[in-house]
Amino acid sequence: MQIIQPDAPKQKKSFLDIFTAAPHRMMFFAGAIQLLLPVFFWSIELIGLHSDLWRPLDISFPSSWLHGFIMLYGVFIFFMFGFLMTTFPRWMNGPLVEKSAYISTFIWCSVGISLFQYGIFYSVFLAVSGLGIFLFGWALGIFSLFKVYRAAASPDKQYETLLLFMLLAGWLGAANFLIWLLTDDWFFIQISINTGLWLFLIPVLFTVAHRMLPFFSSNVIGHYQIYQPRWMPVSILILGIIHMQLSLNNLYQWTFISDIPMALIGFYLSYKWRLKDSLINGLLAVLHLSFIWFAIGMTLFSIQSLVLLSTETLILAKAPIHALTIGFVASMLVAMASRVTLGHSGRPLHANRLTISLFIGLQLTAVVRILADIPALSEIHGLHLYIISALAWLVCLGTWFIIYAPMYLSRRADGRPG
Repeated sequence: MQIIQPDAPKQKKSFLDIFTAAPHRMMFFAGAIQLLLPVFFWSIELIGLHSDLWRPLDISFPSSWLHGFIMLYGVFIFFMFGFLMTTFPRWMNGPLVEKSAYISTFIWCSVGISLFQYGIFYSVFLAVSGLGIFLFGWALGIFSLFKVYRAAASPDKQYETLLLFMLLAGWLGAANFLIWLLTDDWFFIQISINTGLWLFLIPVLFTVAHRMLPFFSSNVIGHYQIYQPRWMPVSILILGIIHMQLSLNNLYQWTFISDIPMALIGFYLSYKWRLKDSLINGLLAVLHLSFIWFAIGMTLFSIQSLVLLSTETLILAKAPIHALTIGFVASMLVAMASRVTLGHSGRPLHANRLTISLFIGLQLTAVVRILADIPALSEIHGLHLYIISALAWLVCLGTWFIIYAPMYLSRRADGRPG
C-alpha cells in the first residue's frame, strides 16, 4: 500500500522577497516616489517666489536648473530601467537580468539621487557625491542590459541597440551636469539639459512607443495592420541631434528644420496607428493620447522657431518643452507603467474610471503648464498657473501612487511568481 505524504507547507515569502521578485517592482516604486518628491519641493519653491506665504527654499544651486536636471534624469530613469530590464529578455529571447544586477542598480541609483537631493539643501559635497553614486548605479544598469543584449539569440536587435545608445547618451548628459557642479562652467549645463531632452528622454520614449503601441493595438483593434517603419526611430534620434546642435549654437530660429519633420512623423504615426479606434479601450487609449503629445510638442517648437526667425520674438518660452516633458514623456511613462503594473501583478489589463480620470487630470496639467508660458495668461486672479500646474501634478500622481504603489509591495493577485 502506497503511503501518500502530505505536501510540505509553502514557505511564506518575506516582504524583501516580494519586493525584489522582479526588476519593475523596485524600479517603478522608486520612480513613483521621484514623480512626487521633486515636484513637492518645486511647489514650495514656486509658492515662495510668487507669494508672501514663505521665503523661497535655501538651495546651494539655481533652483530652475536643479528642477530641470531632476525631472530629466532623476525621475524617469527608474521607470526606464524597470521596463527595459523586464522587456529586453523577452524582445531578444535572451537571459533574464540577474537579480543581483537589478538590485544593485536600484540601490546605487536610489542612494545616489537621495543624497543628491539632500545635499542641494545642506552640503555641496553630499550633492556632488550623491550624483557620482547615481551615475555609478546608472552605469551598472546599462551594463546589465548589455549583458542580456550580448547573450541574446535574436538576430534582430535594432530597437535594443538604439535604446542602449540612448541610455549611454543620457548617462553622459547627467555626467555633464556633475561637471557643471564642479566647474560652474555654463557650457556643461547646456550640454546636459539638451542631451537629456533630445538624445535621451524623447528618443527613448519614441522608440519604446514605436516598438510597443502597434503590438498593444493589434490585440484590441479589429483588422489592425502593424506599421513600424524601422527608419523612424533612427530619424528621430538624428533630428534630435540636429535640434540640439542648433540650440547649443543659439540658432533657435532654425530649429524648425528638425522640428517640422518630427511633428509630421508624430502625426502620421498617430494616423497609421489608428488613434481614433484606440479610444474603445481605456488602457490603450491613454497610450495613444500620450503619443500624440509628441507631435503637438514638436509643432509648438516649430511655430516658435518660425516666429523667432521672422520677428525675433520668443512667443512660447518653455511651453514646447513642457508639452513634451509633461504631455508626452510623463503621460507615456505613467500609461506604460500602469499597463505593466497591472499585467505583472496578475490583474486584468483594464483601466478603471479613477485611473482614466487621473490621466485626464495629467493632460490638463500639461495644458495649464503650457498656458503658464503665455504672458497674457500666466496669472489668473493672482493665482499663478505655474503653481496650479505643480499642485495638479501632485494631486494626480499622488493619487496614482496610492493606487499603484502597493502593487509593487504585495504578491501577485494570481499567485504566480514575479
